[in-house]
Amino acid sequence: MKILLLGKNGQVGWELQRALAPLGELIALDRLGFDYLSGDMSDPEAVFNTVLKLQPDIVVNASAYTAVDLAETEKDLANVVNHLAVKKIAEACQQTKAILVHYSTDYVFSGQGDIAFLESDQVDPVNEYGRTKALGEQAIVESGCNYLIFRTSWVYATKGKNFLKTMLNLAQQREELSIISDQMGAPTSAELIADVTAQAIPQISTDHKKSGLYHLVASGETSWFGYANYIFEQAKVLGAELKISKINSIPTTAYPTPAHRPLNSRLCTQKLQQTFKLNLPNWKYGVRRTLTELLINEN
Repeated sequence: MKILLLGKNGQVGWELQRALAPLGELIALDRLGFDYLSGDMSDPEAVFNTVLKLQPDIVVNASAYTAVDLAETEKDLANVVNHLAVKKIAEACQQTKAILVHYSTDYVFSGQGDIAFLESDQVDPVNEYGRTKALGEQAIVESGCNYLIFRTSWVYATKGKNFLKTMLNLAQQREELSIISDQMGAPTSAELIADVTAQAIPQISTDHKKSGLYHLVASGETSWFGYANYIFEQAKVLGAELKISKINSIPTTAYPTPAHRPLNSRLCTQKLQQTFKLNLPNWKYGVRRTLTELLINEN
């Protein structure tokens, strides 16, 4: 099996390099690429040609424009990376009969209500990032290729920038923080996303009926406020020296940003777990593991 991985140096891409390596020949690209190969999603035609040249069995696209607030002003670039490039990759996969694995987001939904969204629920994004990701999903479905689209949320890892690492750093520097408490979701580790992907690929390779859209998040739910409190609690257990002594709970309206954020980021994962016979651990499990790794490396 030949696997082409795009976005190898992102949070999810980095973990995918580890998880996918045992499955076959892995060719991992970032934006720079090498030789005649391109992983630059801002150049859809170049990425299209890369797929045609390599003729992989599987294309895993972990590359995306993820600067949610900046996307409100860089609309064209966000659309090229999250929609038009994805469309070209899907077309290349359809031509070469490759399977496309792609990652999307809870931000394709409006965030209304307090019930976990199903894969079949109508998309209704409230910001440009979500809009472009929804268009990318649609392009894959319309291409006719075999695919796995994994919608996820609140992704973190030891690598890159994310809420967990930001909170840990701030807690070591400040005595007081204000954290949003009315947005609900499930912190999901890049490690879990990569491991589920590695479990799913062999199954879809032998059973194309499993092609489709799935929600992939850790089980359980919390708010950003609850998430931050758990980070601080576990960091102290692991021996971290934190300055933080007061954590204020605030509503989303008290922290305005250029892009609107959905209040409800809950995603139902029943379809994924039943189809691929997988168990998704509680979000606290991955957070503990990541904190342990970060603090051990720090010390």
